[in-house]
Amino acid sequence: MINGNRDISPSTATTAAGVDHVRLSYEYLDAGEFDAYGSLLHEDMQVSGFWDLPAHGRAAAVARARGAAGPPGHHQVHRVVAGGDCVVAIGRYVVPATTAAPAPAAVEFADVFTLSGDALLLGQRRFRYRCDPAGA
Repeated sequence: MINGNRDISPSTATTAAGVDHVRLSYEYLDAGEFDAYGSLLHEDMQVSGFWDLPAHGRAAAVARARGAAGPPGHHQVHRVVAGGDCVVAIGRYVVPATTAAPAPAAVEFADVFTLSGDALLLGQRRFRYRCDPAGA
């Protein structure tokens, strides 16, 4: 028991749906589909480490994502690990070269998501490392 309540873990189906929501969140962000991205978020969503300032609430997280959108980039998710109400996605975010920035930029990341009881994204904490986009 935790805090006098039974420790109830999410069902396998909830965890699987949460994994799908995590994967879709990257696709929606990469495509600039911010309303679709918002549909995956719990109303009390909390985001940190993803942008310079944390975002609290669905509307704030969507506004922050919309404001952070720059040159089109792409999330390359290499591995997803899930258990209970936690999903971890490990990958790389690559922004292609532009006229203003002639070399591509890349950030390796590990995103730790917390799921709500209905498999919506309730929390996201990004751990990142700027790296050589060529993988060297």
